[in-house]
Amino acid sequence: MIVRADETCSSPYLARIEGQEEFLYTWTLGVEGLGDGSDKLVTIDVKPGSSNYGKVIHTHSVRGRNEAHHGGFTDDRRQLWLSGLETSRIFIFDVHTDPSRPRYVKTIDNFEKITGGAVGPHGAYALPGRVLIPCLSNAKDHSGRTAIVEFNNEGDYLATHWLPTKDTAGIAGAEFADGYCYDARVLPRKDVLLTSSFTGLKNYTRDFSDLAKDADAMKEFGSSLALWNFHTRQPKKVFQVPGAALEIRWAWGETHDYAFTATALTSKLWLCFQEPDGEWQAKEVARIGPEGGVLPVDMSLSADDKTLFVDGFGDGKVRVFDVSNPHQPRQIYERTIGRQLNMVSQSWDGKRLYFSSSLLAHWDKIGADNEQFVRAFHWDGKDLKPAFELDFTALKLGRPHHMLLGSTQVGG
Repeated sequence: MIVRADETCSSPYLARIEGQEEFLYTWTLGVEGLGDGSDKLVTIDVKPGSSNYGKVIHTHSVRGRNEAHHGGFTDDRRQLWLSGLETSRIFIFDVHTDPSRPRYVKTIDNFEKITGGAVGPHGAYALPGRVLIPCLSNAKDHSGRTAIVEFNNEGDYLATHWLPTKDTAGIAGAEFADGYCYDARVLPRKDVLLTSSFTGLKNYTRDFSDLAKDADAMKEFGSSLALWNFHTRQPKKVFQVPGAALEIRWAWGETHDYAFTATALTSKLWLCFQEPDGEWQAKEVARIGPEGGVLPVDMSLSADDKTLFVDGFGDGKVRVFDVSNPHQPRQIYERTIGRQLNMVSQSWDGKRLYFSSSLLAHWDKIGADNEQFVRAFHWDGKDLKPAFELDFTALKLGRPHHMLLGSTQVGG
């Protein structure tokens, strides 16, 4: 029997890895004066038994700094699209011909013009024959007012869908709509798309310590989740979720009609769920960390929907929650991964987790706290045990951000 596997936060439309991952693709921010100073795609060998296990085997520099952030595969897994938050460039790589050595294909460098003013592409999410790109800002005022954008797999622009605002007609909860976006994820069998909210370019390109002192700027963070009809791409309902909800993680179970998100500024875990009568709701279900906040960022839900890993940038800890009852999460474990912590990628079998350090170029910590790493662990259900680590500063690679799993064996 062939086991279809992949990181658990991937699109349900994505072609799956057969068996275990072999490569870890890491989208990395360039640092001035470090190596060539440019953003780059770094490929790490993670195949057990390989003589290069835990080592960098390939890099490709895109020759410039773009605020490298998130990326994603096309549904056939032949291409990897990588976004730049500050320049709105999208870099496309062929990861099919030779998955160990991704080949640069082209750059979409007119994003603002062709989308009608959307900027700050956050990542790429596979749809059938298409790529969905949630954005963080707009060209007019660089606020959080923004859109989700669609391209086909060949890189041709298809459509722009602006996030709902308070004057959007025909939606429930319009009074909570702020027009902001961060993540976008689909639950196909319910025909719904869920989007979260963050902040605009004029905020995320500022030094965080300076930003935090600006009371007016701190008010310009999203406070909503929006539920859309996926087929029509029309918003249906907006939920008030204060504190900038970031990553969205839908449950995988065939009868599990819910998703988790976490709020960065208030350190809360939220659940968006469907009631028995068909109505969708959102509610706070747990605090993440102690009072005072830990700035929760990325998270990963296990394939069996029982375990949720939540990274805290502020204290560098990952916290593990038992979410067997999604309405009553219970923390069961925590571990310090580094002085700062951002992304986490989990293998489908839940046995391997990969962590990276960088949040944003202007928000990362400074001095000795500015650790820049990729660290891998084995999870036995009770404890995280170190597998390997890479110091990206010592290797002169930059600030590692988003990680995606790759393999030479890809099925349907």
